[in-house]
Amino acid sequence: MTRGAAAAVCRYLGSRLGQALIALFGVTTAVFFALRLSGDPAQLLAPQGASQADIAALRHQLGLDDPVWRQYLHYLGDLLHGNLGYSYVQHEPALTLITQRIPYTVNLALSALVLSAVLGIGAGMIMALNRGRWPERVLTPVVLIGQAMPAFWTGILLILVFSVTFKILPSTGFSGFDSLILPAVTLASLSAATIARITRGAVLEQLDRDYIRTARAKGAGTARLVTRHLARNVSIPILTVLALEIANLLGGSVVTELIFAWPGIGQLTVQSVDGRDFPLVQAIVILAAVVYIVVNFVTDIAYAVLDPRVTTTGKAAGA
Repeated sequence: MTRGAAAAVCRYLGSRLGQALIALFGVTTAVFFALRLSGDPAQLLAPQGASQADIAALRHQLGLDDPVWRQYLHYLGDLLHGNLGYSYVQHEPALTLITQRIPYTVNLALSALVLSAVLGIGAGMIMALNRGRWPERVLTPVVLIGQAMPAFWTGILLILVFSVTFKILPSTGFSGFDSLILPAVTLASLSAATIARITRGAVLEQLDRDYIRTARAKGAGTARLVTRHLARNVSIPILTVLALEIANLLGGSVVTELIFAWPGIGQLTVQSVDGRDFPLVQAIVILAAVVYIVVNFVTDIAYAVLDPRVTTTGKAAGA
């Protein structure tokens, strides 16, 4: 790498890091003030029959009687020291509670991502390469159903069929690999349908190009056409939708974890919002924002690796 190229990469990485910090600061600020508008957690945390003096004492103990701007500065100071806060309800550090739950959500989200990528890209390729023929006619309604059905409805149907009727898979909790199947399928259904539609459109666009017609004229079969010519050229739109779907999977995991009583971050989020557990909600939102920012950053780097015409300066090479 030349000195000029290295400097361009450093400028690009510095620019993206600055954007990431601004985004993280915006998310942190927004969630802090939005939670302060949701009500007084001391009213929920105080035992039944507590007097106003007891509630005021609890509010003072939690630091909620300070002016909001002072609470905000205290919160930012704690963040700079790596302190995400202390749960009002569970009386443990927010980071400890999150690290206890995060392996379950990572297992679920990664399983759903792999499932949606394999099924979505496969179905999209088959539909595009068999345009107007029976494979496309069969798969198109399946994809539309997957995209139209909300996750909670898909999850309930799967429980009724595989847990209640046939009794072959557990319906709730985590007890091993078999308990992961229904939540992963539920979470992946919408993403797989979206990826299938994007893949189909990207492949159809490439099939009309001259290089594809030339490859076919030279006798290239379907397998060679896909692996040698199509895969690289359709990878950018597929990679983009995969990056977006990771964020959707994290958001969708909240509903899916509730349906299947999955002990992950989604269930913890609902419990903390319901209890107005401000430090825990703030920590979860920051975690989600960091994941989203990192995924987008890695995706941008992958663009340049997959297609050298996409440069780190944002200009087409040779322009």
